[in-house]
Amino acid sequence: MDLHPFVERFVRRLAEVESALGDPSVFNDQKKSQDLTREYNRLKGLVAKGRDYQKIEEEIRDNEELIAAEPADTEMAQMAKEDLSSLKERFEEAIVQLQMGIVPPDPTDSRDTIVEIRAGAGGSESALFAADLYRMLNRYSEARRWKLEVLDSSPSDLGGFKEIIFGIKGDDVFKRLKYESGVHRVQRVPLTETQGRVHTSTCTVAVLPEAEEVDVAIKSDDLVISVCRASGPGGQGVNTTDSAVQVQHKPTGLIVRCADGRSQQQNKLQALTVLRSRLLERKIAEEHAKYAAQRKAQVGTGERNERIRTYNFPQNRMTDHRIELTLYNLPALMEGDMDSVIEPLMHDALQVKLKEMNQ
Repeated sequence: MDLHPFVERFVRRLAEVESALGDPSVFNDQKKSQDLTREYNRLKGLVAKGRDYQKIEEEIRDNEELIAAEPADTEMAQMAKEDLSSLKERFEEAIVQLQMGIVPPDPTDSRDTIVEIRAGAGGSESALFAADLYRMLNRYSEARRWKLEVLDSSPSDLGGFKEIIFGIKGDDVFKRLKYESGVHRVQRVPLTETQGRVHTSTCTVAVLPEAEEVDVAIKSDDLVISVCRASGPGGQGVNTTDSAVQVQHKPTGLIVRCADGRSQQQNKLQALTVLRSRLLERKIAEEHAKYAAQRKAQVGTGERNERIRTYNFPQNRMTDHRIELTLYNLPALMEGDMDSVIEPLMHDALQVKLKEMNQ
């Protein structure tokens, strides 16, 4: 694929966006100015990558000409060959970066995100694994300097979670974490197992882009809001006041409960945020289903009941079943070193989109 026309397009569009941002009136529309600023930052990075791509391509051509002109055993030719190998690696990386810019960005990729982890099959062990998954995502968020805030949780007896819901704010949160949605299966010897037998348990993870009010309209008449006394950890202030809030959306039957905030008002706002995000996810899923039906082709259905990943502790193995990726670095992964999984998933999704664009 010749990427030069795309680089030229990025340069032209960057100039257009820069000109638009130079008009003070554009800031009268907050959403428009935010969208333009976001696009400007994206294009600025792509233009820089495009120039790197062109520069590396030129250096590769110069080295190849030098190798062809010089006798193979000369020091100059040997140095050019070594340099060429490094240049080609950098060139492949530049191609991938530009290809990511060619694909129209998902409007939800830059959104803050709500993650819901629920224990599935496996009883106490499943709840313990839910806590492990939460810790993994928490560590990953810390490494990327994202801000994580627990919205609601239901602890289990042994220190796990029957359910935990939390929000994550930062750059490209949904873009990187959306691949975590699905069923996560763990195979290991539970703490409660006395005979050393390996058990299989599951947890479900839902990753939702945080919805804005313009995305989903919620009528106050469609809501049933009730308050109750919060329970669980959190100190005296949480446990002795009617601060927990439950919101029911009558048209869909969705129910959201938030209790980890310090006030009733805070929990109400958080519950409405979660509800809005769930409604947005449902809306996006319906649109994707229509698109898939029209194309009569789909790579996975995206349903949460699909097993996406297996964590096998006795074998120190993690397998992502969507792209048949197997890694033997389970301790590092559980400590939040997730890029070794997320990057291949992002690359695979990119290739699928590029293929669709060329059809």
